[in-house]
Amino acid sequence: MKTEYFKMRSGALIPNLAFGTWQITNEDASRCVNEALEVGYIHIDTANAYENEKGVGEAIRASKIDREILFITTKVSAEMKTYEGAKKSIEESYKNLGLEYIDLLLIHAPKPWDEMHGGSPKKYLAENLEVWKALCEAKAKGWVKHIGVSNFNIEDLQNIFDHSDEIPEVNQIRVHVGHVPDQIIDFCNKNGIVVEAYSPNATGRLMKHPTLLKMAQSHNVTPTQAAIRFDLQLGLLPLPKTTHKEYMIQNSSLDFVLTDSEMQELLNIKDDEQNKLP
Repeated sequence: MKTEYFKMRSGALIPNLAFGTWQITNEDASRCVNEALEVGYIHIDTANAYENEKGVGEAIRASKIDREILFITTKVSAEMKTYEGAKKSIEESYKNLGLEYIDLLLIHAPKPWDEMHGGSPKKYLAENLEVWKALCEAKAKGWVKHIGVSNFNIEDLQNIFDHSDEIPEVNQIRVHVGHVPDQIIDFCNKNGIVVEAYSPNATGRLMKHPTLLKMAQSHNVTPTQAAIRFDLQLGLLPLPKTTHKEYMIQNSSLDFVLTDSEMQELLNIKDDEQNKLP
């Protein structure tokens, strides 16, 4: 597995493919991360809300890979919308991982999860500034090297731009075939924010999509590989997740290129919002 990198605004490098650990239990996290490291992943993504940071940290500490080579991301819980609450989440993550430092720390979402898709009118702009202050302090303390956000829209990002000298280096959002939020991606690109793409395979739903199946067959790869490659060719950083070593190997074997016409055909798929993906 050959590692390539994106350059962040600070000039630091971030591996362009990450191993995601969402929905992996703490009991399984150590094994899965250990296998991911063996396969060649050096960018590992977790979160306080995943409740598997201890297992992730255990695998990293046991690894013989130079810590400076590895890139570890975690996130402040979305429900923590006060300065003190964010500090508590950061301290808990730092303790759980048991590492000298965290490479990237994100605000997991601009609203608590139960309000993210429920149409709540509350925007939490002031609250997110308090959380951002806690992230900035963790960075100044040396606990964290880089800070960013996840699931933030343009208004949420502009709020930080307008009130802080520290600008997010990363925005982790959902992007996959059938769901490409162009406006937020363009905004991030124009402002030097690396866009990470979670759920590149739409939590498994793309495996049966006829267009993706056809393209995968023409390149002698799996639909999942084609879906991850799609995000990469959009200039995004995908975070595929699996608990099986054979799929870890497949998901990182991306030495093929989708043609311009194939990319356009995939971009024309706009049916995710109507839940029409298989």
